[in-house]
Amino acid sequence: MTKIKVKGKHVVLSLVCLVLGFMIAFSYHLTQNEIKKTKPNVSGTQWEQTVKLRDELITEEKTNRQLQKELRQKQEKVLKNEKDLSKEAQVFLDLAEDAEKYRMFLGKVKVKGNGVKVTLTDGAYNPKEANINNYLVHEYHVFKVVNELYISGATAIAINGQRLTSQSYIVCNGPVITVDGMEHPAPFIITAIGDPDVLLSSLNLMGGVRDQLVNDNIVFTVEKDIDFVLNPILGS
Repeated sequence: MTKIKVKGKHVVLSLVCLVLGFMIAFSYHLTQNEIKKTKPNVSGTQWEQTVKLRDELITEEKTNRQLQKELRQKQEKVLKNEKDLSKEAQVFLDLAEDAEKYRMFLGKVKVKGNGVKVTLTDGAYNPKEANINNYLVHEYHVFKVVNELYISGATAIAINGQRLTSQSYIVCNGPVITVDGMEHPAPFIITAIGDPDVLLSSLNLMGGVRDQLVNDNIVFTVEKDIDFVLNPILGS
């Protein structure tokens, strides 16, 4: 019979393997217990409810995104409408301003502003002058002043307080002039609303209206004035 001799190193190796196996088995057992402790105890019904709630939440999020998209589109449409309305409001404002301006030119509204006042007076009597008409103010003298004022930018003009329009007419009738059928005696006061400096300069040009009327023996005076008020034309 053969005897097996056990060496000391074999005994030590066996003990190491035994201890290692025990440690592995203990660690596995401990890990399984920890997993059992942390694993939630969820029933099948609860799991179905959880899944259902999750699906509903996903659906609501999709709906919210769609609603947000529609909201942005409607906001852009509202913004566009506001811009269009603002443009229309500006158009209406411009039309109202134009209408007011045309009413002013037609003499239908009261006008207030700065301007000049021109006074035309018959010349002093000269016994050496055989023709009295040579020192009287005639309608063409008034026309010259009115035309010069309009050319220089006057927005409203009146003669002795009577407003003129684009259809006004002036006729000489002896010592008086007739403006749109109404007679006015001398002196003739012509008031004009506009830039006073521009109107005054145009009237006082060398060889201009003032010099021409003075040469016709007309007494010509002009002055700046502030806050003229020209009343509207009454009737049609």
